[in-house]
Amino acid sequence: MLSKSSLILLYSIFVFSSCEEKVDLNLNPDSGRVVIDAQLSDANNVQRIRVSQSVAFDAQVSSTAVKNAKVTVKDNLNQSFSFQHEKDGYYINRNFKPVVGRKYTLSVGVQKQQFTASSSMPAYINVDATRVIEKEIAGKTYFFIALSFKDPAKIANYYMYTLSINGKEFRFASTESDQFNDGLEVTHYISDLERSLSSGDKITVRRYCVDVGTYNYWNGYQSTNLSTAAPGNPMSNISNNALGYFSVATVKEYQLAIP
Repeated sequence: MLSKSSLILLYSIFVFSSCEEKVDLNLNPDSGRVVIDAQLSDANNVQRIRVSQSVAFDAQVSSTAVKNAKVTVKDNLNQSFSFQHEKDGYYINRNFKPVVGRKYTLSVGVQKQQFTASSSMPAYINVDATRVIEKEIAGKTYFFIALSFKDPAKIANYYMYTLSINGKEFRFASTESDQFNDGLEVTHYISDLERSLSSGDKITVRRYCVDVGTYNYWNGYQSTNLSTAAPGNPMSNISNNALGYFSVATVKEYQLAIP
């Protein structure tokens, strides 16, 4: 019997051939490594970065908070934004809204270690239509959220989706690129990796337009978690052997209900 994630992957292949949030990284245990979860966006002026340290496989928690890090983000106009620790390893800046077209550099100091990463903020690509569709796969019917839009021609575009079901926390759903449909009318099909969408569910989809580094990270996460029994950690875009990622993205939310 195919797993839910395998069915989503199978459907993605079928589709391809026919045409402030929390995102759980679900990283493999690797004791002692610094983990940086830095998803910045233009959703509002409050930005959060979590800094933690991975622990052993048999520990009761997946990571321990780092509370004494020095966290800053600087843009290519030399503006600097400091982040202050509030609780549980979360560093906050409450007056920082990233700007499209700028490149941002993250710097995190943990004791004597220094970690850096860069991310450029692309423009948002508007969605023209949203809908819920049903599709039969391997003899069963599944619901998908469909987002249709015109992909800009001759520009490399990358997308990342997270999904919340019935008001619960957002989880990573999928990544997409325009490698094979540049400049075309495109539809992305979004579903949950862990359970099937059901009648009556209220769905919120967050659609991020991201840079190539963010896409590569989450596409690696997507590929390993769908295709292997013991997924590995995706390649981080952060220096010095850190786990996690740094992204500065444009984002919009879409709310739909399953009939």
